[in-house]
Amino acid sequence: MDWKLELVPIPVSDVDRAKAFYSEQVGFSADHDHTVSDEIRFVQLTPPGSACSISLGKGLVDTPPGSVQGLQLVVADVEAARAELAVRGVDVSDVQHFPWGSFVFFSDPDGNGWAVQQLPARD
Repeated sequence: MDWKLELVPIPVSDVDRAKAFYSEQVGFSADHDHTVSDEIRFVQLTPPGSACSISLGKGLVDTPPGSVQGLQLVVADVEAARAELAVRGVDVSDVQHFPWGSFVFFSDPDGNGWAVQQLPARD
C-alpha cells in the first residue's frame, strides 16, 4: 500500500497576502481557491514538479499563523533557486553548505519557515 503525503496545511493570518506570496513570489501554482462559506475558504498551491501541495485558508486549522517550521523543498540547483527567489522579491538567505546538502532559507509573511535543499552528489 502506498502512503502519499499530498497536502500540508500552512496557518496564515491573511489568505490573500499568503496566496500572492506563494504564487507570485515563490512560484507555486495556484490550483484551487474556493470559498465554502463566510467561515471556510480553501486555497491549494503546489510547488513546480511536486506531488505534494500546501493549503491556506480560513477555518482550516487552529494552529497560530507562522507556527510551521522546517518545511523543505528539494531542487537540483540551489544557487539557481536562490537567484529565482531573490529576483521575485523573497527575502532569502545566502547559500549554506553542509555535508548533507546545500541550503537556502526563507519565511512567508507570517513567519512559516522553509528550507530549499540541493542534495549532495552521491558517490
